[in-house]
Amino acid sequence: MIALACASGPVKRLITPLLVKLAFLLLACPWALVAQKPSAEEQFLFDAVNREREAMQLPSLAWDKALAEAARQHAQAMATQRRFAHQLPGELPLSQRAGQAGARFSRLAENIAIGPEADDIHVGWMQSPGHRANILDGRFTVLGVGVVENKGKLYAVEDFSVAVATLGLKAQEEKVTALLATRGVRVERDTEIARRLCDGGQPGVGDGPMLILHYEGSDLGELPEMVVKKIREHRFGSVAVGACTPKEDGKGFARFRIAVVLF
Repeated sequence: MIALACASGPVKRLITPLLVKLAFLLLACPWALVAQKPSAEEQFLFDAVNREREAMQLPSLAWDKALAEAARQHAQAMATQRRFAHQLPGELPLSQRAGQAGARFSRLAENIAIGPEADDIHVGWMQSPGHRANILDGRFTVLGVGVVENKGKLYAVEDFSVAVATLGLKAQEEKVTALLATRGVRVERDTEIARRLCDGGQPGVGDGPMLILHYEGSDLGELPEMVVKKIREHRFGSVAVGACTPKEDGKGFARFRIAVVLF
């Protein structure tokens, strides 16, 4: 077995042992085409990932069209150039490829392989620690798969991410308000003040005493412990929730920004 490691960072390059009727290279990098129906090979690899996750009692991944588009583009580039890498000459890095395809995420990873059959590729990934870790990472929520055939070889790409939903400010505020309601907190104040403070504004003269709690995250499904603790510790008469424009870096990485204001 030959193992090749990058000079620095989390990128790992691995070459697996020869399997029966199979000799291919594998690369895994945790990072961090027109949308179309999955091919038979793409569907097989997608289903295989979820079978592995189900066996480990992990949540299944949803199919992501944007990630699938990015994966297919990279698989096509590898097949056309007959080269094997996470980033080919003249190609954007993974995060920018995924972002340009329309994906929004807070975490990203990729598996790539070349092999004769989809089932052999999946077996190889599961026998490689880096690729297996991506497949069984409980933090990921979505997956896109791209497979391109060239001269009897399959060029396969799996792009995993923690997806960040596209929600308007009002929808974000409603989600946070609902979470506060489950803790017995009634949101009574107008969102205008909270939105202004979320975006970096300063309290107005007539706004009254307040405690401003800012937080960012990719998931609005639960309140940060910091917010829960402050609400529990401080006496207040009313609460306002405000959302502001999600923080994005232009490459697909995105995080919601929320202000919870206690008066």
